[in-house]
Amino acid sequence: MFSRFLSRTLLPIALIAAVFALTSCDKVGVQPKGLAAADNIFQQDGAYKSYLAKLYAGLNVTGQTGPFGNPDIEGIDDEGFSQYIRLWWQLQELPTDEAVLAYSDAPVQEMNTSEWGDQNGFLSGMYSRVSFQVMQVNNFLKESTPAKLNQRNVSSDVREKMPQWRAEARFLRALSYWHGLDLFGGIPIVTEEDPIGGEPPQPNTRQEVFEYVESELIAITNSDGEENLPPIGQAQYGRADRAAAYMVLANLYLNAEVYIGEARYSDAIEYTSRIIDSGAYSLQTEGRGGFSAYERLFLADNQNANGLIFSIPHDGSNTQHYGGTQFLTHAAVGPPMDSTGNINQDYGVDFGYRGLRVTAPSYNLFSSADDRGIFYTTAHSLEINNLKDFRDGYAAPKYKNVTSNGNPGQNLTFPDTDYPMFRLAEAYLIYAEAVLRGGSGGSESQARTLINDLRERAGLGRDVGTQDGPSLTLDFILDERGRELFWEARRRMDLIRYGQFTGDQYLWPWKGGVKGGTSIEDYRALYPIPASELQVNPNLEQNPGY
Repeated sequence: MFSRFLSRTLLPIALIAAVFALTSCDKVGVQPKGLAAADNIFQQDGAYKSYLAKLYAGLNVTGQTGPFGNPDIEGIDDEGFSQYIRLWWQLQELPTDEAVLAYSDAPVQEMNTSEWGDQNGFLSGMYSRVSFQVMQVNNFLKESTPAKLNQRNVSSDVREKMPQWRAEARFLRALSYWHGLDLFGGIPIVTEEDPIGGEPPQPNTRQEVFEYVESELIAITNSDGEENLPPIGQAQYGRADRAAAYMVLANLYLNAEVYIGEARYSDAIEYTSRIIDSGAYSLQTEGRGGFSAYERLFLADNQNANGLIFSIPHDGSNTQHYGGTQFLTHAAVGPPMDSTGNINQDYGVDFGYRGLRVTAPSYNLFSSADDRGIFYTTAHSLEINNLKDFRDGYAAPKYKNVTSNGNPGQNLTFPDTDYPMFRLAEAYLIYAEAVLRGGSGGSESQARTLINDLRERAGLGRDVGTQDGPSLTLDFILDERGRELFWEARRRMDLIRYGQFTGDQYLWPWKGGVKGGTSIEDYRALYPIPASELQVNPNLEQNPGY
């Protein structure tokens, strides 16, 4: 398991982190100091593997000491707020119909009501996380060139593994750049080739960032060079193989009209087909212990479930923090759900944070027969009169720190539930949508088969395209994504792609700060560049409208 890889290899990382201490953590162009000591650190072969573990851990933990106390990102009062997946999830879910959060913090309520500005703490935190990941990868790549390996006389074992390790690092950098591209548009591209300690970087356009991410992912999957990811299905769990890169490419191409004004649906079909046709992944179709097959994807032993392409492993002993699935398992639970005293048994948590709920339009997408509708409604109202009242809006305990045998995770505070970044089901949905949008290389009959596979797994049968069932249309695919990928950090980009995020075509409770929902401006389809970034890099320009 990757959690064991992480716990074994992360131990020396505090020393490495001290060597590469950042002068600031919220600047894309900031470079590390203290590089003179790098030769001493990397004389130890294990340091390279430790550094690679740190790159993966950047998506998971919040600092050098768990659960808090020595953060990677300074300037955020609550270290748990700085966790990568928590930030990514909140920026994709809270401004949509899928989730509201009860907390009184200003960044939370600004997201709930579509009223964020360039000083929102979640935005500066996410920008900083992307920057931190990029800088860490660049450091690794600078220090692992063939020349550096020769200079340090590293072992043949490390030399043999290094091309794949470098490909994995490049994947993680491309993943973060895709996140930055989606959220902020054009951001500076900084690579290992840029000089250390130079002038603040110049901004890049959204098109340039798109092309950079695309070229990097193709280079580490389709090139004849040495630096390639493992073939589909052949990576250690929790580490990237080519399927993970193909999923980023598929998302890039699915949203290309939004990102660069160019349709790339045929490419989305090509890369999802590579995953689907490989046979390396299959849908989880069997339930256990009273949990449905779908529910098993979000339990404390979901590393054993089928259909997970790339996950962020959580381990109650070794990856302790207040983000990721720790946040998702706890924030969706609280009174009156725990009034029976069975909160530990039912959800595998020690205390409910009384935060996350779903709005009525999203809840209403699910029929009572749909296994994917995982809601708690007792003593909750569907209508949300008060955003800060946990009882306003149904709770949705989709993520649980309980195994498929009904046993709680090893730690009731910090879950063992892995976060599924990419799943096979999403590849099915991308394929189907790309076909319906006119992409070549696929077929509507295959799209219908794939969607019916998902519907059958959800307990709904193979009803799409039948006389009594729904038709396979783009609107149906949007709704199906809202069911299958509920609370998986896709809703904002989906609504943007369908032209329903801004404007008044689609309203949901508290959109635009009005209980019944109101139109919001088109410029909010991009987040602003955080004010802190504009202050430290005069080359940056604010996104229009802010």
